[in-house]
Amino acid sequence: MKIAVIGGTGLIGSQVVKNLSAAGHEAVPHSKSTGVDVIGGQGLDEAVAGADVVVNLTNSPTFDEASPAFFQTSMDNLLAAAHKGGVGHFVILSIVGVDQVPELDYYRAKVIQEKILAAGPIPYSIVRATQFMDFMDAVMSWTADADTVRLPATPIQPIASRDVAAAVAEVAAGAPLNGIRNIAGPEIHPLDELGRITLSHKGDHRTVVTDPTAGMFAVVKGDVLTDKNAHLAPTRYTDWLS
Repeated sequence: MKIAVIGGTGLIGSQVVKNLSAAGHEAVPHSKSTGVDVIGGQGLDEAVAGADVVVNLTNSPTFDEASPAFFQTSMDNLLAAAHKGGVGHFVILSIVGVDQVPELDYYRAKVIQEKILAAGPIPYSIVRATQFMDFMDAVMSWTADADTVRLPATPIQPIASRDVAAAVAEVAAGAPLNGIRNIAGPEIHPLDELGRITLSHKGDHRTVVTDPTAGMFAVVKGDVLTDKNAHLAPTRYTDWLS
């Protein structure tokens, strides 16, 4: 199949392209650097022309109140181009539990993206992943100083980006789900515990302080960002760190 991967040069997209190409598909990466602008619309018709599948892995440049407008406009533009081009399957990547955290602007924006896709004219698949292992350093940096890292005990089920990419590629090459597939890492950890594991592995002697008010994940209630019944990926966090 010919598969257009929009956002195909990023962390997940580049790995999706590699996986699909290795499986014998014609996977073509598109991004701003290749002349495709999902907001302005430039290059979209050409990017999806002749594609059997479109995988949209573009992301909002901000995680604040501007993110809903990004997903609204980008999805409207991409769906219009894909429909005109006769695309038969449209895939996006979202977040496990995304509809359970309305306090976060970015999560509300991703729910908008999902709803636009589900209501659109093209058979679709939504892959919801748990939090990426690759982002743990960034999460800790939000609430760190020279001596401590403050983290809530929010349950997290971290997944490696390579496992996310493998799952997205598998879904893209298959029949449309016309629904959602949840994917997750094999283990659930409190976020503060993940912080301690990470610092210990790095030989970083800062102390993790459990703080239920610290950082973005403080607003998450219960274990909504985890799913024991998801398709479980193989990579454990300690193995990934190694």
